[in-house]
Amino acid sequence: MNTPERLEDLLRELAPQILGSLLRRYGGFEECEDAVQEALLAAAMQWPAEGIPDNPRSWLVTVAGRRLVDQIRSEQARRRREVTTAALEPSDVTDLGDQDDTLALLFLCCHPAITPGAQVALTLRAVGGLTTAEVAQAFLVPEATMAPRISRAKQRIRAAGASFAMPSDQEWAERLDTVLHVLYLIFNEGYTASSGPDLHRGELTAEAIRLTRMLHRSLPDDGEVAGLLALMLLTDARRSARIRSDGALVPLAEQDRNLWDRNMIDEGSTLVTKAMSVSPLGQYQLQAATAALHVQAPRADDTDWEQIRILYEILRRIAPNPMVTLNYSVAVAMSRNPQAGLDQLEELDSDPRMARHHRLYAVRAHLQELAGDSAAAHANYLLAAQRTTSIPEQRYLRERAAKLAHGEPDLKPSQ
Repeated sequence: MNTPERLEDLLRELAPQILGSLLRRYGGFEECEDAVQEALLAAAMQWPAEGIPDNPRSWLVTVAGRRLVDQIRSEQARRRREVTTAALEPSDVTDLGDQDDTLALLFLCCHPAITPGAQVALTLRAVGGLTTAEVAQAFLVPEATMAPRISRAKQRIRAAGASFAMPSDQEWAERLDTVLHVLYLIFNEGYTASSGPDLHRGELTAEAIRLTRMLHRSLPDDGEVAGLLALMLLTDARRSARIRSDGALVPLAEQDRNLWDRNMIDEGSTLVTKAMSVSPLGQYQLQAATAALHVQAPRADDTDWEQIRILYEILRRIAPNPMVTLNYSVAVAMSRNPQAGLDQLEELDSDPRMARHHRLYAVRAHLQELAGDSAAAHANYLLAAQRTTSIPEQRYLRERAAKLAHGEPDLKPSQ
């Protein structure tokens, strides 16, 4: 029997591929997205009773294609679609399912007609399959702010007359930074889901890694593409050790390192070492190097926190953002002393992007705990738990607070 979870994961994985297939043939971002949504709804209604087809992607392409053909015909086949539709029979749409156009869809969403922020948001929605609320969480803005931003992005792509094709060499270079940022955010949402009962969303991390591998094959000498792929592999290598059998979150310092995926660690370490030796230094290479230092330490106590602090210090100079400052504060605390890390955190108190973000409270609580201020740590753990919509994170933070209430301080880093 097909479980609801398996069906949901499959539809989420296939959605951007189906959208890409329709865009390649027909164009029209909003019309194709509407047709895909109708096909996904039909699958959600039919497949639980009838079973998942042998070729679910082909089934979805056929249904979505027919919906789109019907829509085009009902609108009098405006402009150049009239010729396409007149020659097309519904049975012809099955040939759309043989090619994966997700990468082309990714670059279309990063079209220069829309702002960088809108490019990221639209790609997360169309390619990553995230809900508008999840995209808003990734941007640290309210959902009410994000929804019209995504809608305007679609309209601008349509108004620009963008074609569905891989960009030219010049366009490729211009859009690459945004594409990498999008993949980074998709991976992060999959690795630590911003909301819901599960810590991981494996379909998102797998899709981010798959797309980044595709980019790396196309640009094998680009240090930042290699750095991003390395970062994903080195991070995802710890996935199996991050959750206990009861679903509880396990912080890095307490993870069973025997459960880490050594193949992914070796591949990621090789990628970042090569990239940093032959390419200009970039933010993804620096983050990957930091991740490598964490996973290469035999024990948590062997972690080279001073080297990690130096890497974050460089990262703060070339790609400053509040999350980098947050991680830098932890590195300062672990390489020097907890109070030094807490002093560094004060820099974020006036940043509106972080004012209510749970991670600021969680990190402050952890450093206060290390500094011996149990009362302040207890209060901030509870504040962090109130501000996250991730159930596993809520549980973990409340457990930390409860342990402090019972006099059980934590003496290990929580990264």
